[in-house]
Order: sequence, then structure tokens, then C-alpha cells
Amino acid sequence: MSDRSLRGMRLGSQSMETESGVEPAPRQRVEYRTAEGESVSVMFAAEAEIPPVWTTKTGQEAILVNGEKPENPNEKHQRSHWDMLLERRSVEELEETLKQRLAFYEEQHAL
Repeated sequence: MSDRSLRGMRLGSQSMETESGVEPAPRQRVEYRTAEGESVSVMFAAEAEIPPVWTTKTGQEAILVNGEKPENPNEKHQRSHWDMLLERRSVEELEETLKQRLAFYEEQHAL
């Protein structure tokens, strides 16, 4: 029965054209290494910008071999209340406001 089965093509999964004369895009192999010494090789296009840090399949961060580790590129500086206050007021304005509020409280407690 198996010798009578119909043979067919998988639609859309394979090209009918040959690959002769087709040149692949230029690529470069880049090597990364984790803190535990695990080596990871990644292929990039020749003109691609190479990231300094790569996350491995195990979830660890690998650093570019012969490269420098960036100073936490994903970590943004978290603005504090003081930073936001300084965006709206100068230090002199804040000192004046403080003096006014202290005078107000002293007046309230004196009664």
C-alpha cells in the first residue's frame, strides 16, 4: 500500500528555484562570554550595529569579547522628588518659601 501513496510538495515551505548564483548577504560572527565563562557565538549582518551585551538562551547576560561592559544601559536614572522640585524652582526660591513657612508656623504656635 505504501508504494501506491501519492507523493506531493509541501505548499509554501520550499522554493522551486535553485540557489545557484545566489550570494548570501555578508555576515560576521561575534562572540560573547558570560560571567561563568560560557561562550556564545552570534551571527550579524556585516553592516549591523553590534550590541555590547547579549542575553543567552539560559537568560544570563553575556559581554562582547574584547569589548567593554556598558554601565547599565537599561537602567534609567530614577528621578526623586527633589529632582522634580528643582525642575520647577531654584534653590533660592525654595529657601525663601521655607523661611515663609517657618515664620507662618512660628506665628501659629505662638498663639
